[in-house]
Amino acid sequence: MENLEETTETHEQTTLVVSEEIRSYIYEIAKWAGFLAIVGFVFTGIMIIGAFTIGAAMNTSPEIMLMAGPLGKFGSIFFTVICLVYAFAVFYPSLLLFKYSTKAKHGVLYGEQGSLNDALSKLKSLFKYWGILTIIFISLYVLAIISSIMAKV
Repeated sequence: MENLEETTETHEQTTLVVSEEIRSYIYEIAKWAGFLAIVGFVFTGIMIIGAFTIGAAMNTSPEIMLMAGPLGKFGSIFFTVICLVYAFAVFYPSLLLFKYSTKAKHGVLYGEQGSLNDALSKLKSLFKYWGILTIIFISLYVLAIISSIMAKV
């Protein structure tokens, strides 16, 4: 008899209650996320314009290539591609923030669980992106430190 009671208790699902206070926090976070996403989109646009401007300026003026130092030998296409990679690195998290913002606002305002689930999925992807990027940069720093130590030996 005790086993029957234990199995029925384990099949019950734990429900999460989203109070009005939590809803207001989510809505406030969504508004700030939307703002940061728009700022990210603007910076992405500026970076894309800058990428093509740098490439064109380097092609027209050889003095700019000389100012780039040893990297100038790679040419203007190298700088354009690097700037475009940076622009994408800003665009992707901005896009995730924007999607989170719209889904979270919709989910909170209309009480739609699916929208809130999608919003939190986008937020998870954003943190995953930043985590992977952090691991990459820490690895590059460690490699740079090791290579500088090896170069002095």
